[in-house]
Amino acid sequence: MLLPNVETFIGCDADYDEASVVLFGAPFDSTTSFRPGARFGPSAMRHESFGLETYSPYQDKDLTDYSVFDSGDLELPFGDPEAALQEIQERARIILEDDKLPLLLGGEHLVTLGAVRAAAERYPDLHIIHFDAHADLREDYLGTKLSHACVLRRCHDILGDGHVHQFCIRSGDREEFLFAEKHTDLHKFSLDGLEETVERLRRASVPVYFTIDLDCLDPSVFPGTGTPEAGGITFPKLLNAILTVAQCRVVAADVNELAPTLDASGVSTATACKVLRELLLALL
Repeated sequence: MLLPNVETFIGCDADYDEASVVLFGAPFDSTTSFRPGARFGPSAMRHESFGLETYSPYQDKDLTDYSVFDSGDLELPFGDPEAALQEIQERARIILEDDKLPLLLGGEHLVTLGAVRAAAERYPDLHIIHFDAHADLREDYLGTKLSHACVLRRCHDILGDGHVHQFCIRSGDREEFLFAEKHTDLHKFSLDGLEETVERLRRASVPVYFTIDLDCLDPSVFPGTGTPEAGGITFPKLLNAILTVAQCRVVAADVNELAPTLDASGVSTATACKVLRELLLALL
């Protein structure tokens, strides 16, 4: 039984027992390779969410009509990535064992690995749908295998070939793209192929982990992130893609890489809040 958080994401204040989706934050950015600040993302999204309505005109749904529990942020050891991942894995495992959907708020993208470990324990045939500007398929980054630049490579280590489906990818070193040609389902630059992928996974009724690195958005839309990459998608395209992925059997999800202090205007945080609201409603 998890205890409620003091400040919750708007509309996510149900009791744990009655909730079908459980939010939890992983404020961690110790392996960030460019600009730090993603550790402040989860708390900023909660705080700024109160400038957003619980109702979505896109989906004609309201968060107040559903039961979502926000368990707050984990207290993570910033200097020890493996210890932080174990804490994330344990929280996700508790939520999954209680037959609820864990929705993780990052933090840098490495935090996804902890939740994927827990989901793969429960669902050995797990697939990942991954939205990102970066391939995140490096074997190591500056000598470490636990880095946000390596997170999907570590997920592939667990799940194997054909289980990682990547979209919007527009950055990475040559070896990452060569690896993807043989081992993952990588779609460069756009969301092309998403509908076909979702239809295939939906028909097979396989469990899906959905991870959204917010730098899949163009930096003109979302500048508040650690490693912005020109050439990204717009918010409407991301929203439509979220609604498409929600047709799958999504068993866990995350939203990560908001660095609110890197966008003094607050627009990036407001956008992240809207992405989270729409993702929640799509999964409910």
